Amino acid sequence: MKVAKRREAMLRAVLSGMNDVSALCEHFGMSEATVRRDLRALADERRIVRTYGGAASVGMHEPEESLDMRRESFREQKEAIARAAASHVQDGDTIFLDGGTTTAALAHCLAGRQGIHVVTNNLLAVGLLAPSDVPVTLIGGDVRPSSMSTLGPLAQIALSRITVDKAFLSADGVVAGRGLCEASAEQAFLKECVIRQAASVFVLVTSNKLERANQQHWTPLERGWTLITDAARDAPALERFALLDEVAVVSAEAGK
Repeated sequence: MKVAKRREAMLRAVLSGMNDVSALCEHFGMSEATVRRDLRALADERRIVRTYGGAASVGMHEPEESLDMRRESFREQKEAIARAAASHVQDGDTIFLDGGTTTAALAHCLAGRQGIHVVTNNLLAVGLLAPSDVPVTLIGGDVRPSSMSTLGPLAQIALSRITVDKAFLSADGVVAGRGLCEASAEQAFLKECVIRQAASVFVLVTSNKLERANQQHWTPLERGWTLITDAARDAPALERFALLDEVAVVSAEAGK
């Protein structure tokens, strides 16, 4: 098979969900070196995204779900993730809560806690925490109605003036060895600003977002961080993160 046709076939396989190098080797009957070379070439052409041990499709700016839809989707899983994340918050912590419904679920778990200080750009979290007398610092900026969060230059400047013990981030997708993908450059860059100012970083995502590259703006994760998800401990996508030395994986299965 000619190289061009082989790579087109490999691209179709990746787009159909065949993401592992080993699976591609078996499917095409090729050596690992050849598969990796073809994947590298496709990535250089920006047709796929290279991941740890494989590849993922490049996002095509999928339309975002409405805020109401996101509030209702995966509700039990988000609550389980929030409970697992709350166990990492200690008395005396100053924490950052990112925009999103999963981080809002964490805010609900923290309402009424004593001895913590929350910094956030999440207006949903403010509504949950402020009435319970948890000290809250709201990062200013431009309001993004689809997520009820604040973004932009003012938010970035505010973040540069503070540090936090722990940052709890959301994402549209998280890819092993690549980072977090978001719908806008402002969202991606704000997360990068937060990561720089946090002693510890936690990423809270439901299992459907693992190895998902549905958007084209990225926040690299180039330091140690903790993934908290509802995926089962033996899920193939979760195993890829567990193989990365800098990632600690916490599996918070719904209902537990």
